[in-house]
Amino acid sequence: MSKKLPPIADLSDIDLRLLRVFVAVIRHRGFAAAQDELRISASTISIHIRNLENRLGVRLCERGRKGFHISEQGQVIYDAILRLFTSIENFRGIVGSTRGQLVGDLHFGVVDAVATNSSIHMDRVISSFSNAAPEVTLYIDISSPQLLHQGLLEERYHVVLTPMLRKHVSVTYNYMFSERQLLYCGKDNTLFHLQDDRILGEEIVNSQYAGRSYLLESKPPSAIDFPQRTAVAHMESTALLILSGKYIGYLPDHFAQRWVDNGLMRAICAETYTFEDLFYLGYRVQETNRAARRFIECAELINSN
Repeated sequence: MSKKLPPIADLSDIDLRLLRVFVAVIRHRGFAAAQDELRISASTISIHIRNLENRLGVRLCERGRKGFHISEQGQVIYDAILRLFTSIENFRGIVGSTRGQLVGDLHFGVVDAVATNSSIHMDRVISSFSNAAPEVTLYIDISSPQLLHQGLLEERYHVVLTPMLRKHVSVTYNYMFSERQLLYCGKDNTLFHLQDDRILGEEIVNSQYAGRSYLLESKPPSAIDFPQRTAVAHMESTALLILSGKYIGYLPDHFAQRWVDNGLMRAICAETYTFEDLFYLGYRVQETNRAARRFIECAELINSN
C-alpha cells in the first residue's frame, strides 16, 4: 500500500519564505554556508527545510555524514521555484508599471576589476538606474565569466557584464567595450629589472604563470603555451600572485596601473604580449523584467556617449 501524501495546499506567505530558504541553501550548497545570507542558524535552516519537505511531501535534499546534495525531486522543485519567483517579480513589475513605478529586484552579475575601467563608467550607469528606478533593489554579484553566463541561463541573473567565451541562442549579447590585457611581473621577479629587448622568449615561457581557470581550454594569449602552474578566476588573485614575485600573469592595464605607479610591478614586452578582452552586456532574449530593461537602457545610453 503506497504512502498517503498530504494534499497540495495553496501557497501562503510562510510557504514562500520556506521556498526562499531552500533556494538559498541550494545556492550556497549547504545549511552552514547559507547562514550569513539568511541570518539564521544552521539548526533553524534545517527545521525550515524539514517543514517544507513535510509541506510538499517530497524529500528535497540529502544531508549527513556523506555531505549535502540536492535530490532528484528537489532539483525539479528548485527549478520550478526559480520560475515561480521570476513570475512573482514580473507580476510586481506589471503592478508597479500600472502605477508609474519600477519595483522589484534586479540581479546584476559582473566580473571583478571593472570599477577602475573608465571605458564602461559603471558608476554612472548605477547612478542613472538608481534615479530612474529608486524602488528597485539592486543586487550586484562578482563572479567568473563561466559562472555569470551559467547564472544568466539559469535565471539567477537578469543582466551580466563579462567577456563571453561561448554564446547561447537564448541570450542577447550587446558589445560594450574592449579591455587591454598586458603580461606583468612583480618587482621581486628576475624579469623586472631587465630591458624588454634583453628578455628572451624562453625566459617568459619558462616562468611560473598565473593562468585563468576560465581560459584553461582556450588558446593561450599571444599564442604562448605557458606551463600552467596555478589557475585563478579573479584579477585580484592574479595580482597577488604577480606581486609575490614568483609568477607572471595577465591583468587589465587599468587595474594594474596602481602597482605600476608604485614600482611594484611592470608590463613585459607590452607590444608583443598583449590581447584584448571583449566585454558584452548579456541578457535573456525573453527577459520580461522591466527593471532589467531599464538597467540595460541606462548602460547602453551611457556607453554610447
